[in-house]
Amino acid sequence: MRTQIVHPGADNLRYEIRQIVEVANAIQATGAAIRWENIGDPVAKGERVPDWIKEIVTQAAAEDLSFAYSPTKGLAEARAYIAHERNLEGGIQITPDDILFFNGLGDAISTIYGALHPRARVIGPNPAYPTHSSAEAAHAGAPHITYRLDPENGWKPDLADLAAKVAANPDIAAIIIINPDNPTGFVYPEETLAAIVDIAVRHDLFLISDEIYSNLAYPGSGMRKLAAVVGKAPAIAMRGISKEFPWPGARCGWIEIYNRDQDAGFDRFARSLLEAKMLEVCSTTLPQKVLPRVMGDARYYPYLETRVAGYDRRARRAAEVLGGLPELIIHPARGAFYMTAVFREGTLRPGQSLPLAPQVEAIIRPQLGEALDARFVYHLLGATGICVVPLSTGFNSELQGFRFTLLEPDEARFETILQTLRGALADYLASDLKETPVRARLAGAA
Repeated sequence: MRTQIVHPGADNLRYEIRQIVEVANAIQATGAAIRWENIGDPVAKGERVPDWIKEIVTQAAAEDLSFAYSPTKGLAEARAYIAHERNLEGGIQITPDDILFFNGLGDAISTIYGALHPRARVIGPNPAYPTHSSAEAAHAGAPHITYRLDPENGWKPDLADLAAKVAANPDIAAIIIINPDNPTGFVYPEETLAAIVDIAVRHDLFLISDEIYSNLAYPGSGMRKLAAVVGKAPAIAMRGISKEFPWPGARCGWIEIYNRDQDAGFDRFARSLLEAKMLEVCSTTLPQKVLPRVMGDARYYPYLETRVAGYDRRARRAAEVLGGLPELIIHPARGAFYMTAVFREGTLRPGQSLPLAPQVEAIIRPQLGEALDARFVYHLLGATGICVVPLSTGFNSELQGFRFTLLEPDEARFETILQTLRGALADYLASDLKETPVRARLAGAA
């Protein structure tokens, strides 16, 4: 081309969670069975959408206006329902005009980062969810800036690290919170949320809280939404129905804008999001029509409680099975349906492997780069068919580990996956030397 057409941030756009699917599909074509533990789609994993939700969707689809445009901000009845429910929870109070619908949170994330001033940076958690980290890095044309979630401390944020990086980088304009967190399943305690709000206030920042899993927090987790502690800090909360109903194919999410009257710059930024949405006209109508009918149904929250109980049970069992390996750091999730295991320093080495069929090895070999956790993940995929996501390349982290889901609804099958995973981990870690000094030291410490 006679002029450069590639955005300078294009190389920062990576979504390992789905990119590994291409490799898995190639392995599946050899006749191997794949156990998909990489993508958080409850429906694809086998969760059954209740008949009563399907009936509501069917009834709404029969209405002619379900085929029409919605208002740019979203349907009035959907925004009124969300504002009413938000205000019942306490904390900051909002109106329907503070709500803006998108075609899923991916659309919202892309719009938010695209609307930022080119120099404005957003600091987020590490491990990082790639939709946020890639979009922010692509916007800035530079690596995503992160604050540390500490695996040795139950994945709590390192607030000193966050405060120091915010103070040192005047281009940081906002802090991202993902609560419950993806990929770790961590739920932010209220005092931690309040401390992050305090950092934002002291440095004149706004906050972004991705709360897509907020109604899938486990009992006793202490889940609190940002609205409960945000005070007068400018902020955006993000929610959607993809994981809750679940209806990921609906691509229906929304943002709630808090305290736009507290800062003129933030107010103008919020208006720019609406203006960007106007260029698209609106978001998809049908899921908006369905939302208040499903969430307002007396069966909805008991149904969520049943699902959450299953995730909680599987999280605890996964921690029991994998926690026995001294080379791993693992904590049971307290929300959402993911867990992350971290390899202790020194336990991964380049010479480790699992036995692979020749045709599978030919598929796997080109994927084996320098990231040691990715090497394990691809060997695991090739040897057992279990598809998980490496922490370093999948979640923009210097930690080495992997994320897996808690979505398998068949408890016996889930147990088989855990036991197979544990066996593969033990074999892989001991494959280059049956008894390494690191392994012996860790085993003794355990």
